[in-house]
Amino acid sequence: MTVSPLQSGAPAECSARARASFDLLDSLGISYQCLTHDAADTMELCAAISDALNVRICKNLFLCNRQQTAFYLLSMPEDKPFYTKLLSHQIGSSRLSFAPPEKMEELLGCSPGSASVLGLANDTARRVHLIFDRETVEAEWFACHPCDNRASLRLRTRDLLETVLPHIGHAYDVVDL
Repeated sequence: MTVSPLQSGAPAECSARARASFDLLDSLGISYQCLTHDAADTMELCAAISDALNVRICKNLFLCNRQQTAFYLLSMPEDKPFYTKLLSHQIGSSRLSFAPPEKMEELLGCSPGSASVLGLANDTARRVHLIFDRETVEAEWFACHPCDNRASLRLRTRDLLETVLPHIGHAYDVVDL
């Protein structure tokens, strides 16, 4: 995998989706570092990116209930296993599964492999419920794609929780997975 050097601020060239994420962070005065790379749509491919960022990139899972009436974005450490039953019990929703790709596009403005907390800026109707694993919110740094899996960034978790999420109007819950 080809990975660019880590830089402060947005890359000169990036997709419109990534640009919107970088513009959001810039408008809020959030400091971040980013890099560009080959498409990384699996956690295995993200390992090299985590090394370059010097922080573990988050695994972001877009989930829904069986009726596709409740949608969830789960952000958790990349190396932690995901057990549906454990999460279902903590959030009071049974029969969780991965949401269809078209719902991810519609609600987050992301394609599979690019799911990102920053995509919640596109969820103006607040249909997606954000859930963090406790380890993720307690970490100093948060790393994710900017809604495009050909770039990755890191920012202080505190900035995400205290500035970005309130600005876009998204609350969150914390679970122990």
